[in-house]
Amino acid sequence: MTAGAPIPLADPGLQPERTSMAWARTSLAYLVAAAVTLRWVPQHGTAVAGVTVGLTLVALGIYAGQRRRYRDAAVGVARNRLTASVGAVVVLTVCTVALGVFSLLLVATG
Repeated sequence: MTAGAPIPLADPGLQPERTSMAWARTSLAYLVAAAVTLRWVPQHGTAVAGVTVGLTLVALGIYAGQRRRYRDAAVGVARNRLTASVGAVVVLTVCTVALGVFSLLLVATG
């Protein structure tokens, strides 16, 4: 399918929409976490600012790939060949663990 082609909506259970909303909630959670970390920037300086930037970049990355993931899911449902977005999940997991470990190190050494 081309990028400008309409997205097929042939799923009575609306699975692509539910998945898209889950990714949107994840992106929003990252943005909220980034906003919360801003509170500690005056006390901890650039280290917390790095965590804030990391959280924001992950949220923006999720948002940027959301339309492609939705299109892939809708086309997969229409063709009965739905595949998981393993790469996106692995990248999100690695980013979450890395930011969590960095945050724990910051608190432990803080």
